[in-house]
Amino acid sequence: MRKHVLVLGSSCVDVIIRVEHLPKREENLHPTSQQFRLGGCACNVANILGHGGAEVRFVTPIGMQGVFGPWVHQALRPLPWVSPVLLPEAENGCCYCLVEPDGERTFLSIHGAEYTFSPEWMTPFENQPFDYAYVCGLEIEEKNGPELIRWLKQARVQNLFYAPGPRGVRIPRERTAQLFALHPILHLNRSEALQLAGADSLDAAISLLCRQTGRPVIVTLGAEGALVLEKTGDPCLIPGVPAERIVDTIGAGDAHAGAVLLGLSRDWPLVRSVELANRVAARIVAQEGAALQDPRILME
Repeated sequence: MRKHVLVLGSSCVDVIIRVEHLPKREENLHPTSQQFRLGGCACNVANILGHGGAEVRFVTPIGMQGVFGPWVHQALRPLPWVSPVLLPEAENGCCYCLVEPDGERTFLSIHGAEYTFSPEWMTPFENQPFDYAYVCGLEIEEKNGPELIRWLKQARVQNLFYAPGPRGVRIPRERTAQLFALHPILHLNRSEALQLAGADSLDAAISLLCRQTGRPVIVTLGAEGALVLEKTGDPCLIPGVPAERIVDTIGAGDAHAGAVLLGLSRDWPLVRSVELANRVAARIVAQEGAALQDPRILME
């Protein structure tokens, strides 16, 4: 039986701007292109789960003032797993993604209604148990983060899946401690793990984080793959899958997290789930934007 997954968090516009190099002060650059794409960490995770056939419910706030919110709302309309919370008086933010020729991206994020939270939004789901719930550090960092943590404490959620993200180290320590007390499965990249643990080596960082949460820790390593440490045993390196090419790295970490959750929702072992996630991440970086263009890989 497939597990039920709840995803909470942001949907936004990724404004992808391709540049020859990052701008310097007083420089005048001519980007080679720009385009709107659907993004947001939680949205990227939910789309992997939804297109992979998981029993997923994505609750996402959308500010309907300005340009970006209505665009996001229209883009989400065809997706049956989305439960949008429309906020008529608020604005949605966006993420300016500066992409260099090697595919590396730099984000300039303007936060709006998409990173807010209210327990009232969850009333329709108060009697719905979930096997997994995904949250991102960006929501925890915002002013409504304490409300989200309080809701998670009393929610009918069996397993919490937490991606602190690059700003995880900036989250107040008491909030991180409260989240870790909920025993989340952690999903981070190398630099995020080192910073969050305050460790000098990855082995030390992953061991400390696993002791603090009492649950598995997954650390993505780009082309190398991912390092996994379960509650018992030693860290295990799951080899990466070579990408056909590198177009951009936007959403690769989110897609990896979503694919891990997809495998877990199928009741797969964690190692098998991470193997799927490594394949999906390799496919994401070989295309433009964070939305997987060919979801058939999720069925392999």
